[in-house]
Amino acid sequence: MLMRPTFIIALLFFCFIIENNLFAQQKKEPILFEKEIKMSSDPFVGETNFYKTRSFFLQKEWDSTLVYSAKQLNQSVKNSTLKDYCYFFRAYSFNKKEVFKEAQKEYSKISSDFEFYSHVNIYLGEIAIELKEFQNAIDYFKIIEKSNDHKLISKVKVNIEHNLGICYLHLKQYDKSEAYLLKSIEAPEVKKDTLKLARFYGDMGVLYYEQYNDELAISYFQKAYQLSKSTKDYKVKQNMALNMAVVEENRKKFSESLRYRKEYEKWKDSLNNQSKIWEVARIEKEFAIKQKQKEVSLLKSENKAKVAERNGFLYTAIALLLLLLTTIYFYREKVKSTRIITTQKEDLDALNATKDQILSILSHDLRSSIIALKYSNRLLSDELAPNNLDNVNSLLDQNSTMVNSLYNLLDNLLQWALSQTKNSYFEITSLPLLSITEQVVYNYLPLMKEKNIIFTNNVLKSDMIQADQESFKIVLRNLIDNAIKFSDQDGTITLYTQNTHDMYCDLVIQDTGAGMTEETRLELLKDSVLLAKKEHEDKIGTGLGVQLCKTMIKKNQGMFAIESTLGKGTKMIVSLPKALTNG
Repeated sequence: MLMRPTFIIALLFFCFIIENNLFAQQKKEPILFEKEIKMSSDPFVGETNFYKTRSFFLQKEWDSTLVYSAKQLNQSVKNSTLKDYCYFFRAYSFNKKEVFKEAQKEYSKISSDFEFYSHVNIYLGEIAIELKEFQNAIDYFKIIEKSNDHKLISKVKVNIEHNLGICYLHLKQYDKSEAYLLKSIEAPEVKKDTLKLARFYGDMGVLYYEQYNDELAISYFQKAYQLSKSTKDYKVKQNMALNMAVVEENRKKFSESLRYRKEYEKWKDSLNNQSKIWEVARIEKEFAIKQKQKEVSLLKSENKAKVAERNGFLYTAIALLLLLLTTIYFYREKVKSTRIITTQKEDLDALNATKDQILSILSHDLRSSIIALKYSNRLLSDELAPNNLDNVNSLLDQNSTMVNSLYNLLDNLLQWALSQTKNSYFEITSLPLLSITEQVVYNYLPLMKEKNIIFTNNVLKSDMIQADQESFKIVLRNLIDNAIKFSDQDGTITLYTQNTHDMYCDLVIQDTGAGMTEETRLELLKDSVLLAKKEHEDKIGTGLGVQLCKTMIKKNQGMFAIESTLGKGTKMIVSLPKALTNG
C-alpha cells in the first residue's frame, strides 16, 4: 500500500487552490454580469457617490469602490435597493481583495429581494470554501442548485457540481463527492475543455487516492498531467507535475519522481515570474493613477486662477488658428501647383527625349537609306544611257531591297511612335504560332530567294501562345528581316520552338549570318534606341527594330534573349506565355 501523508497534504492544498475562482472559469459570464449590473443600477446614477462607486466597480478599482460606497451609505440612504447595491459592491470588492470575513459580513446585509441575490449565494459559498467552512459552502450551493433562476444555473451548473464534490471530499463523504465530481466532468468532456478537465481529473485522482483506490487514482492523475501539457496555465502545469512527483515517490520510482519534481520547480518559477510581472504592473498602474489624480487636482487649482485669462487666450488661439489654416491652405496650393508643374515638366522632358530619338533615327537611318537609294539610281541612269541592260536588273533588285528596308524603317517608326503614345489597339488572345509565322514569312520568301537562303520552319502545330496578333507580327517581321539582312549568300534561316519554361513558349529565329560581338549583344539588350556604332556599316539597318521588338515583347508579358557568335550566326529568342488549353 502506498504512503499517504505527504501526498494528501499536497493534493488537498491543490484542490483548495483551484476552487478559489468560481467565476474565473466562466470567461464570458463576468462581462455579461457587469452589463446587467450597469443596466439595473442606472436609476440611481443621480446619486454622485453611487455613480462614482459603480464606475470604480466596473473599472475594478476596489479601494475606490469601498471609499465611495461608504460615503453613499453614510448619507442615510432610505432606498433599500440602493443600499443592496452598495453592500454588493463592497462585498465583491472585499472578496477580490481577499478580505473574506468582511466580504461575508457585507453579503449577509443584502436583502433577499435583491435582483442578484442568487449571485450573492454563489459568492458566499465561494467564501465559505476559502474559509474552509465546507458544510456552509454546501448549504449555499444547494440553494443555487434548487434555484428557479435557470439562466444563472445554465452558466454555473458545472462549477456548482464540482464545488459540491470538493466540499464533500473535504468532509470525507466520498460517495456524494464521487457523484458530483463525475457529473461535473460530463460537460467539459463534451466541449473538450482541456484546462477544466485537467483540474477536474486531478480532483478525481484525489478522491480515489483518499479511498486507497490507487490504480484508478493514478490513471486520473496521469490523464490530468497529459492534459495540462496542452494548457497555458502555469498553475495547472505546476500542480499536475507535483501530483505525479508524489505518486511516483510513493510508488518508489524515485528517478521518475525527481523528473516530475524538477518540472514542478520549473513551472513554479515561471508562475512566480508571472506573478511578479503582474504585481509590478499593478503597482505601476496604481502609481500612475495616483500621479494622475495629483495632476488633476493641480490642474483644477490652476484653472481657477486662469479663468480670467482664458477668453483672451481663446481669441488669440482662434486668430492664430485662422492664420495657420490660411498659411496651410496657400502652402498646399503652392505644393499642388509645384507638383503639377513638375509632372508637366517630366512629361515635356519625355516628349523631348522621344522627339530627339525620332530625329536621331531620321537623321541616321532614313538619311543613310535615301543616300544609298540615290546612289543606286544614279548608277541605274549610267547603265541605261549605253543600254547596258545586264546590270539594270541587278540594280533594280538592289533598289527594291533598299525601298523595302526603307518601308520597314517607316513602318517601325510609326509602330514605335504609336507604342510611345499608347494609341495603338492591343488585345492579347490565344494564337496558333505556326499559322502566324507562315503568314509573316510568306512576304519575305522573295528576299530569301534573291540571296539563295535556305529557310526552314520547324514550329509545331500544337504550339499556342498568348499575345496580341499585330504586335507579335511586328516582332516577327523585324527579326526575320534582320536575319535575312545579316545572312550571307547561300545562308540558312531556321524557325523552331523550345520548351525550357513551364509557362512560356520559346520561339527561336536562327541564322548563319555575320553574328555579333558580346559587347554588341549586351548593348542591344539595353533599353536604348540606337547602338553607339553599327557593327556592319555596309548593311542598311533600322536601328529601331530591336528596340521596337523589346517594347512589343514586354507589352505582351514576354521575354527577349540573344545568343550570337561573331562570324557564325545569331539566335533571337522570343519567350511568350503559353496559351491555356482545355482539358
